[in-house]
Amino acid sequence: MSSVATPAQRRSPAGPKAEQRVRDILRVGREVFAERGFERATTTEVAQRLGVSEATVFTYFRSKRELCMRVIQDWYDEIITAIEAGLPRDQSVREQLEFVVLTHLRLFLIQGTGLCALVLSEGRTKGQDLGEGFVELQRRYTAPLMDLLARGQASGEVRRDIPLRLLRSLVFGPMEHMLWEVVITGRQIDVEASARDLVALLWPALQAPDAELARLRRLRERLQDALAQG
Repeated sequence: MSSVATPAQRRSPAGPKAEQRVRDILRVGREVFAERGFERATTTEVAQRLGVSEATVFTYFRSKRELCMRVIQDWYDEIITAIEAGLPRDQSVREQLEFVVLTHLRLFLIQGTGLCALVLSEGRTKGQDLGEGFVELQRRYTAPLMDLLARGQASGEVRRDIPLRLLRSLVFGPMEHMLWEVVITGRQIDVEASARDLVALLWPALQAPDAELARLRRLRERLQDALAQG
């Protein structure tokens, strides 16, 4: 997985007290950006909620943009870690896809809709406010799905006649629409049922034309082997 080119912090935390200060700034920064969005959020409010001076925030982060990028990066890291740690690689690509979709929906919505709205809005403006670093974060964020689809193509379960980037968009597009609906309307959804329904809708378009036939052949071969051994 490639590293993300983000601006370096103004000062690397030295010692437990400084490290805790950075964690506190990031925790409160996440709250403020989730509530206010990028444009209306201020480092002044972050400092006030922490009970420190704004200069203290700038000791560790050069700007509001850098702080917001780090907040999003840390959130993405949490989602990527959850996917990579829980991905059931011993199951079919379809079952792994359902896990990926469910994890994305659950973690985007379990944090509340604030950060979800922030990320979706920045994505729609092509990262104009947060710059190219946000585009790189998006690439890293979608990497686990790209890897899954690539493995599916290699195993013959996913169609190979469509570029991976389009297959990725086919999955993320409906998820984004679903998340926007929740953000805009405030309507709650059954996340697990929504993930199952979405994969049921997408899988016929992702599946290789002869994948089902190949699966049945493998099942027949396993049954024949089992009968022969019995």
